[in-house]
Amino acid sequence: MTEQPKQRPHKQTGSKPAKQQMSLSAPTASRGAAIRAQKRAQDDANKALQQYMPVSQEEANTETRGRANVVTDEYDKLKITYLGGQEEIGEKNMQVLEWKNHAIILDCGMYLGIDLPGVNYTINDTTYLETIKHKIKAYVISHGHLDHLGGLKHIVPKFPAPIYGTRFTIGVIEKAFEEMPNESDDSFVVQTVVMNMDNHERLKIGDFTVELVRITHSVPESSCIVVDTPVGRVINTGDWRLDPEPLDDKPTDVERLKQLGKEGVLLLMSDSTGTNNPGRTPTEDTLQESFYDVIGQAEGRIFIACFSSNMNRIQMIVNGAVASGRRVALDGRSMMSYAEIAVRQGILKVPKGTVTSMREIASIPDDKVLVVCTGGQGEPNAALQRMAEGNHNYIKLKPGDTVVVSSTPIPGNEVRYQTIGNELAEKGVHLYRHPTHEIDGCGPLHVSGHARRDEYRELLHIIKPKYFVPIYAGHLNRRYYVDMAIEEGWPRKNTFLVGNGQSLLLTDHSCEEGPNVPHGNLLVDQTGALVSNVVIKDRIMMSQDGLVTVVLTVDKKTSQIVTSPDIISRGFIYMRDNETLMSDLRVELKRAVAQRFKRVDLERFKQEIKEHVTHFLYDRTQRSPIVIPVVNVIGGSSGTSKAAANSQQSNSVPIKDNSYAAAPAPQSIHTSPNDQAQRFAEMRRKLLGQDQNKS
Repeated sequence: MTEQPKQRPHKQTGSKPAKQQMSLSAPTASRGAAIRAQKRAQDDANKALQQYMPVSQEEANTETRGRANVVTDEYDKLKITYLGGQEEIGEKNMQVLEWKNHAIILDCGMYLGIDLPGVNYTINDTTYLETIKHKIKAYVISHGHLDHLGGLKHIVPKFPAPIYGTRFTIGVIEKAFEEMPNESDDSFVVQTVVMNMDNHERLKIGDFTVELVRITHSVPESSCIVVDTPVGRVINTGDWRLDPEPLDDKPTDVERLKQLGKEGVLLLMSDSTGTNNPGRTPTEDTLQESFYDVIGQAEGRIFIACFSSNMNRIQMIVNGAVASGRRVALDGRSMMSYAEIAVRQGILKVPKGTVTSMREIASIPDDKVLVVCTGGQGEPNAALQRMAEGNHNYIKLKPGDTVVVSSTPIPGNEVRYQTIGNELAEKGVHLYRHPTHEIDGCGPLHVSGHARRDEYRELLHIIKPKYFVPIYAGHLNRRYYVDMAIEEGWPRKNTFLVGNGQSLLLTDHSCEEGPNVPHGNLLVDQTGALVSNVVIKDRIMMSQDGLVTVVLTVDKKTSQIVTSPDIISRGFIYMRDNETLMSDLRVELKRAVAQRFKRVDLERFKQEIKEHVTHFLYDRTQRSPIVIPVVNVIGGSSGTSKAAANSQQSNSVPIKDNSYAAAPAPQSIHTSPNDQAQRFAEMRRKLLGQDQNKS
């Protein structure tokens, strides 16, 4: 129900209806209180945006240092700058390695865990890259997840350099570049270099030598990035776990990592995502029996949701479907993209005649159908979510169907995960989820792609770095890893907790804090276009108290309102349920125009109207919507007000602070008032559409 405006009691006289007896007495809320309320709304919007802000002009022009005694001579030191990935799990991971006039970038991701209106993801602000663009020689990507490569298609065209990675990773990158952002240069052609992990290929890139070493994760051909620099060896693990028995029989190349450790490693930068979990992550291979059992016992259609990049998991599902004589359909855009690359490269093996399309599902008996889909996290518009809501083009869930959610909720996604569970249960399907698999009556359905504490300890002793920096997680998880390293014998002075925008300076015998650099976020919408934080701030404010536009048509000669003020409300109140409030507002507007129009210039007049309406609405409703005044000035040629004389434009156009410039007088100031009134009546009709509400 629409909330009614707060109304003060008043005395009724005679037999007039109460609606007409609304008092227009002095407001009880001060103008200062109304302004403070709007300031609070702006502050709340700023707080919501704060962690996603781009680099300010002041930051762009300043480099501050982490501490006062930092050595100023950086030229003969290896500089490692952390632009993203340190504050959240699954953030926009990115580090820059610089030596003299050469730089390489390790990973270049996006952050999908953002909850701002109209924003799909964020990428790293590139202000710092502008200062070193002449140095950038390469991008080296550890694996095929978007938090490690999703920023490439936005950033590489601005700072061109070849992209290095494993075969599957490069396949994902090239697929991503098929859908370039709207503002991209159409002539840009991405350069990629596939590196072979199995023969320990080493490539010279400027003053660096790069090698990729196989490590297990939840996406094929994940790798550690090994960089030999003029001052020593640096290793970035990427995301990892030490799975001894992955389904593809390609475990972590522990022997090569041990060899690198014996040769000497100056700095290890390791993923820290699972440092809060004891023990070891179970091997992926333990899940195969669970899928055989669930698929073999189900009688109706089967729908299995999992992460689209996890080809080992999808291979297990395909194996179970083939064993039970079921046809397999893939549903979800990312699912199709990853599977296409994996099949083409021989990573995903699907027997001929097994795969079918979603269109053909209806013509296949229920006990012969299996759909692998996206949406196990309850993501909006993902395939399983559309099925649960009944909005899918081809599937309508029904009792007798089996739904398997082969995932656990990622941090921050617990509510969506639980919600889709409730929606699926309401459909009457047989539901199996990993967190409740024992209650649901099946074996385990998910293992993490990240290590646990025992594996983190083991990796430290395999690589034996001199200096250690935990990466790719929030501060707490990174601190857990530092504490663990200290427990294992590393000196505290050789471990570093580094945040986004911070850097380290290394020689062959030292590691110290370097200068802080400009860092921040660029917001991207669903079209791939960048969105100004000012626009998002307005969206946040409108989501709180809405928007009110007042349209005033003022006679230039008489300084009187020609027609009743038009009012548009969006997200504030429903006008038909608040006619008294709207009527009182029109009276206030007429009075304000009569008192103020001749007194001040046009810009000041609009600002005073804005403040007056803000005060009035706050006093009556205790809400502070965005207020946009639109002033149309018509008629008159002599003795005009200073305000009217400043009106020269032909249409209402935006100006600062959410106000709007006045619409001009018609070209000929000698047209009759009737002609002018008709012209502006037509303009108001187009502007207001069906929202026109005259008194």
